[in-house]
Amino acid sequence: MKKLAIFGCGYLANIVADAVINGLLPEYDLIAAYSRSISKAEQLADRIGKSCIACSSLEELLALKPDYLVEAASPVAMKKIALPVLENGTSIVTISMGAFADTAFYEKVKATAKTHGTKVYIASGATGGFDVLRTATLMGNASVNFFNEKGQYRLRNYPFYNPVMETEKCIVFSGTAREAIDMFPTGLNVAVAASIASVGPGKMQVTMQSTPGFIGDTQRVEIKNDQVHAVVDVYSATPEIAGWSIVSTLQNIVSPIVF
Repeated sequence: MKKLAIFGCGYLANIVADAVINGLLPEYDLIAAYSRSISKAEQLADRIGKSCIACSSLEELLALKPDYLVEAASPVAMKKIALPVLENGTSIVTISMGAFADTAFYEKVKATAKTHGTKVYIASGATGGFDVLRTATLMGNASVNFFNEKGQYRLRNYPFYNPVMETEKCIVFSGTAREAIDMFPTGLNVAVAASIASVGPGKMQVTMQSTPGFIGDTQRVEIKNDQVHAVVDVYSATPEIAGWSIVSTLQNIVSPIVF
């Protein structure tokens, strides 16, 4: 059995816990949960049973020597915990790919993982097509664009909000993936993931559109080279797909057939 721990005990983490409870991850033993809110960690651990400990610190969690840590918190949290987790001999499955828009941090993570024989697995979140993105980029001369659509109500607390968004479609951001994650620390994680799988955060162009009354998210990534034109277009009504992408990644890690 692989020892599994969870960092961040919100909605997405509980999807992973449900997968464990329902037998979808039979090769994992969920041994620990840690969150900024100890009560959330306790709630998740209680659902698993006595074999799962609600930890009050990252140090307590790492002392249990998990094989894998699911990170389901935020890019800021990922930047704080990634290096000590990898140094502990624990591999990471992360949903907070936005942390890797920081190239220096990304290179530190790669070097640390290599030194300690660990890995970072990037869950696909609310997008997909990483295989075709990587393949088309390897062929050379590739350009990649990413489009995100959100409802205006999700953007009301941002400084660029304009009341015209309530009645009209608006382009609220256009720039690189690195610039996008600076402005939207959690809302455009998938754009950074797509950029890492292709031309990099500084080269992939990202556009965000606000649409009145739109529910959910559209994530569309388009790659072109001299021979290939591919579009991956994913609509998700809720963030649930991101949690299930973690489950899929965990299954892939231990599967004899890897997708």
